[in-house]
Amino acid sequence: MQRWLILIVTTITAITACGKSTPNPSPSPSPAGTTVSIVVGARNLTTTAYNPNPVTITRGTTVKWVNNDTITHTSTSTSTPAAWSSGNIGPGASFSFTFQSTGTFPYQCTLHPNMVGTVTVQ
Repeated sequence: MQRWLILIVTTITAITACGKSTPNPSPSPSPAGTTVSIVVGARNLTTTAYNPNPVTITRGTTVKWVNNDTITHTSTSTSTPAAWSSGNIGPGASFSFTFQSTGTFPYQCTLHPNMVGTVTVQ
């Protein structure tokens, strides 16, 4: 009889424990950043001066432009009104902008206007 009681108590304990779980809260998703390289020799290029180009991101994502060239460039919105303007980005320097609105945003280097890119925010 005592063995039956132990077996019943053990079984009930096991069944009850299986129904309980401690929830693991998921961290809030945060949009990942995207890096765009200003490539070496960019002033002589057009749509390949910024890599990758075009870029498609979600709203709230930060895009970081890194100047991997040996001369100064910019990343300047050509949309109206202008969404951002990096100012001069020297060799090895970077500029970041977080996109809070959806849309298609063309941009260029103001020092070398043939250098063009597009960011699409969904």
